[in-house]
Amino acid sequence: MAYNNNGNAVAAADPLMMGKKTKLQSSRSWVSIVATGESETLDVDKYAIMHRVQIHARDLRILDPNLSYPSTILGRERAIVLNLEHIKAIITADEVLLRDPSDENVIPVLKELERRLPVGNEEQHGQGDGKDSSAANNDADAGEEDDSPFEFRALEVFLEAICSFLAARTTELETAAYPALDELTSKISSRNLDRVRKLKSAMTRLTGRVQKVRDELEQLLDDDDDMADLYLSRKLSSASSASSSPNCYLTSPTIGSKISRASRASLATARGDENDVEELEMLLEAYFMQIDSTLNRLTTLREYIDDTEDYINIQLDNHRNQLIQLELVLSSGTVCSAFYSLVAGIFGMNIPYTWNDNHGYMFKYVVILTGAICVILFTFIMSHARYKGLVGS
Repeated sequence: MAYNNNGNAVAAADPLMMGKKTKLQSSRSWVSIVATGESETLDVDKYAIMHRVQIHARDLRILDPNLSYPSTILGRERAIVLNLEHIKAIITADEVLLRDPSDENVIPVLKELERRLPVGNEEQHGQGDGKDSSAANNDADAGEEDDSPFEFRALEVFLEAICSFLAARTTELETAAYPALDELTSKISSRNLDRVRKLKSAMTRLTGRVQKVRDELEQLLDDDDDMADLYLSRKLSSASSASSSPNCYLTSPTIGSKISRASRASLATARGDENDVEELEMLLEAYFMQIDSTLNRLTTLREYIDDTEDYINIQLDNHRNQLIQLELVLSSGTVCSAFYSLVAGIFGMNIPYTWNDNHGYMFKYVVILTGAICVILFTFIMSHARYKGLVGS
């Protein structure tokens, strides 16, 4: 119980409840980026998002950070549901909804969206301001990017971000793994083995993440129908031309009046051939090759780790063989010493016998002869072992 300045009792805040509230607020946090590059933070629940983009609850559940779903790119009637590692977004024909914009890995993606999405509107800004027009002319690639539909520009930003993110993680892993493996080959110790074990576990997890993204892109490239579902501007234009009602799309009341030049280019494509997915196929192939290159780097690293393990096993086998050889030498010496002890035990028995009397001068001859026999026996055993290849020369 806490007290204020007036002395009145005030209920103290429960840390557990505050933690739950903060977690709930973060899970409800979205940011909307429109075609002009302007962003707006949205603090809404899942039902508002479902109504806004017209998707089902099972599709929105894929973007739940509390649930573990593999990397997925789903094409729906009016939206693209995208779940790529930390990037969880919904792309429509005129806006992008990005989840958890305060995440440190999402902030660079948000800034890149704000920078690259307004490409289609540079011409309008240029007509109103001469400085903006000259700035637009300095961008040599603006013309090419202008022809892409809005959803493809957003999808490209996300694919580039996730490919760069995974490539950076792979580079960090390679930087740490190769020196550790080289150090392990030069000195086998518990510390080096534990270090390599952790790196191998990290590589296995990273390989699985890269493999999921690659498999999703490969699945899209193998199915033209799935790629055709990602043409939101084409479907919007086809539906607008087929219906005279201005409210045929409930996604946003301004969709019909905000078709950019990218949408008009997509409309021309739709009129020519609605099954043409060459533009999206080229986009996906570019990033498929990039993520496949990252996977090949991880595969090379895995092979290097396997080769290092084989080399270490060979070294351990060699040490084990050397210990076996040492054991053979010691065993042979023990057998020879046992023969010497046998002779000493025979002559040392406390049994009265007459031939031991007046033969003290024979002691030195018995010791020398027994020692010579032991040496000859040891030499014979080692020569036979070397002849059979049991002991290295």
